[in-house]
Amino acid sequence: MDDNRIDRWLVSILRKALALAHVRITYGPEDEPGPHGMDALPRIRIQDRRTLISLLLNPQMEFGDAYSEGRLEIEGNLARVLENLYKIPESAVTRLASKWLTWVQANSLPGSRRNIHRHYDLSNDFYGLWLDSRMVYTCAYFPGPHDGLEKAQEAKLDLVCRKLWLRPGELVVEAGCGWGALALHMARHYGVRVKAFNISREQLAFARERAQAEGLASRVEFIEDDYRNIREKADVFVSVGMLEHVGRSRLRDFSAVVQRTIGDQGRGLVHFIGRNYPRPLSAWIRKRIFPGGYTPSLREAIEVFEPHNFSVLDVENLRFHYARTLECWLTRYERVYAMVERRFGPAFARMWRLYLAGSIAAFRVGSLQLFQVVFAGSQCRTQPWTRARLHTPESEIAEQGPSWIRAIS
Repeated sequence: MDDNRIDRWLVSILRKALALAHVRITYGPEDEPGPHGMDALPRIRIQDRRTLISLLLNPQMEFGDAYSEGRLEIEGNLARVLENLYKIPESAVTRLASKWLTWVQANSLPGSRRNIHRHYDLSNDFYGLWLDSRMVYTCAYFPGPHDGLEKAQEAKLDLVCRKLWLRPGELVVEAGCGWGALALHMARHYGVRVKAFNISREQLAFARERAQAEGLASRVEFIEDDYRNIREKADVFVSVGMLEHVGRSRLRDFSAVVQRTIGDQGRGLVHFIGRNYPRPLSAWIRKRIFPGGYTPSLREAIEVFEPHNFSVLDVENLRFHYARTLECWLTRYERVYAMVERRFGPAFARMWRLYLAGSIAAFRVGSLQLFQVVFAGSQCRTQPWTRARLHTPESEIAEQGPSWIRAIS
């Protein structure tokens, strides 16, 4: 069999494997006519036989690497193409790679520091190119259909604070504080004191500088330490976008930290990317973008609350808000794409474009969810009577009278 016949045979196998994705597959530089009725579809162009064979052997892992390296091109709306590719079942080879990554990227104390460093310490300059001015790298909240990213991120910070019913003088412990936006917002607008923990030095340097500049350094302490080492007693515990870095096997460790922090008297909120059913995070994303990442199902996340008798008070799914957040990020990223390419190289720039577009696709199709869970200790003495404070200005609630219910003693 000559080389051309081998190539055509391999392409035919790949087309059958990707039939559910409704994409056109072309091979090499020649623009050969596609199968009947396929010409109008988005196109995946494969550059060489190595890529073609690798896609057949390990499609999920090779697709990302081939795109990043320019050996595979996508002609059409990238996020829409990736939505269709989510219909393709995971291969056995990918499942094996996923198990191997779970082992080598285990979130032990030193492992977590390595994993976090690889993602968050790329440089503040990189993230500053396409995040909002507060450097919020978690799902925004869009109260109105035409709200922009800046307003939506501020609205998310405030939504978290209102769900937590913060009161002046309370102490809040934040596990995984990012670049410090939530801690600073809580202190500035709600009069609380905050101890915020993180193991990303790049993020902490930015957060401390921002706290000094805003005159909040005396009320917000940014601490470089792993969440497992938290020993402070506090009124409130909050974690936004960190549970994904804990790992399936360590959810009960996280639970123990929460209990140690707020006991049975306090309250808290956990905001995390999750699943409708247990399933590992994409092996390619864990290998190239988020080492050690795991997105728990809601049932798995309950392991944070059940062991210590925490009462779950509210669960909200902001999945479509995250899809829109990512759309905003990708739009901003494309505006600075040439700059990213110059600073970090073409493969890095393409890799992050694929990651952002793939994340949009995952939230659109429902492969990923975004949960906010509000909870309280079994002896928490005060809880809101209604959910009015989530949608009504605080001043109007005050005029309506007491909005707290004292638990029966």
